[in-house]
Amino acid sequence: MTKILLIEDEPGIQETIQITLESEGFFVFLASTGKDGIQLVSKDISLIILDIGLPDQNGFEVLKEIRKSFQTPVIFLTARNTEIDKVLGLEIGADDYIVKPFSPRELLARIRAILRRTIPTQFVEESKFRISLDKKLVYFNGKTLNLSPYEYKTMELFFRWPGRIFTREEIMDSVWTEPEDSFDRAVDTVIKNIRARFKELDPDFDPIETRRGQGYGLKEKI
Repeated sequence: MTKILLIEDEPGIQETIQITLESEGFFVFLASTGKDGIQLVSKDISLIILDIGLPDQNGFEVLKEIRKSFQTPVIFLTARNTEIDKVLGLEIGADDYIVKPFSPRELLARIRAILRRTIPTQFVEESKFRISLDKKLVYFNGKTLNLSPYEYKTMELFFRWPGRIFTREEIMDSVWTEPEDSFDRAVDTVIKNIRARFKELDPDFDPIETRRGQGYGLKEKI
């Protein structure tokens, strides 16, 4: 089940969004403050709906805090319809921006569009490979890849942002949990191992894009 975190302090809007999403099969986590919302963010959350006007801090600050540890897609909700707010929100890492009042149908359409783009294999069953966020497994042609925790977390990061190239530092910041495991070329080793896992099942298949001097990512077209 796809999990969505809603950080919104207005009860009426919170209830409307929750009912809309749950009727479409989403599981909704609720938070009314930025502090509570940050505590609920985890790698099992597929998307965050974040209100800018929260009682304890503004949504921009909440997003900056979230981005220190997670690249989860975020849609901003706001009553302000100024260009500078939109630009600022997108520049600090939001994926979309919707102005109140809004149609629940419009919000739902934007959510589905982002999820199709960021985690395409949850929606396209005919894809060669897919990821299960709940089980923390990656499948290729119906078979489970034997990935280490760091290899899985790297693939999860790539799945969320297909086509984006991550530097080694960005990968380590998002994936590595133990400082003692961080050493020069550690990311290169993980990428090499991921490629080897795929080649065990298909010698000609390589989903990872390497850009010399830049980093690694998931190919947009596979």
